[in-house]
Amino acid sequence: MSTEIKKIAVFTSGGDAPGMNAAIRAVVRASIYYDKEVFAVYRGYEGMIDNDIVPLDARSVGNIIQRGGTILKSARSKEFRTPEGRKQAYDNLRARGIDALVGIGGDGTFTGLHKFYEEFNMPVICIPGTIDNDLPGTDYTIGYDTATNTAVEAIDKIRDTALSHNRLFFIEVMGRDSGYIAINSGIAGGAIAAIIPEEKMTTDELIAMLDKSDKRSSLVIVAEGGKSGSAIEIAKQVNEKFSYYDTKVTILGHLQRGGSPSYFDRVLASKMGIAAIEGLIQGKTDVMVGVRDKTMVYNDFNTTMNKDREIEPELLRIAKILSI
Repeated sequence: MSTEIKKIAVFTSGGDAPGMNAAIRAVVRASIYYDKEVFAVYRGYEGMIDNDIVPLDARSVGNIIQRGGTILKSARSKEFRTPEGRKQAYDNLRARGIDALVGIGGDGTFTGLHKFYEEFNMPVICIPGTIDNDLPGTDYTIGYDTATNTAVEAIDKIRDTALSHNRLFFIEVMGRDSGYIAINSGIAGGAIAAIIPEEKMTTDELIAMLDKSDKRSSLVIVAEGGKSGSAIEIAKQVNEKFSYYDTKVTILGHLQRGGSPSYFDRVLASKMGIAAIEGLIQGKTDVMVGVRDKTMVYNDFNTTMNKDREIEPELLRIAKILSI
């Protein structure tokens, strides 16, 4: 294989996140800026195996920066988990002369790219696109800012009805095994507590917080992957021990993954898309683009994957102070 990269393919994989289209746009236009041909792979690894690959030009990605979701679609692929599936995907790419890959997604996307690099020595770079903000090596992932703003907007509206009826609302937010959406939306939304996967809170501890606050209406934010259980389970436990409140549960669900990306996610995605192409040109491979302290960085696979990103202690401290 030639050491000079001439043709680059971009795809999205895993859960969609607001800002993915902005990243696709940046990858395509940066590739063309640096005189590289660029291709789209539709439906992630599944489309790679099915040969759903088409060339793109600068106009192909016009008017998408403001759109949520991903124009390239996403799909799970059991076949890509097999050596035969990956070989078929590689053959399809090489038949078009494609000699580098840019994947936009989370840890599963990067894991697939790493396997591809190990088996075929094809240069690969991952752009972190996930609302969960759960990847070490970057301060922010694409989609996290928008998803958190969506959660805060919903929390503000729920607070109105909580105040009107003296209700205790348990609001469940997404984030998988990460509590970043929960802790930050809880702080921004004025919640009395945020129950996150990184810290287990017992029902007795929560009730003690509610008693201490002496508020007739309150909001508790629950991360979907928390060790204490789902919002429904926690609300039931509280009701069994503490019947003072009229308790309600709201599960925000997938509305957090949709919608037009925030300005922050559009700019972040644009920076990361360009950094991915420039990294490939510089000879970087098997890395994930990230931003740390406002600086673009490249993280090796072994430093980012299969590792938990810890919640910043300062966020926990601030949430505790504000809960009184």
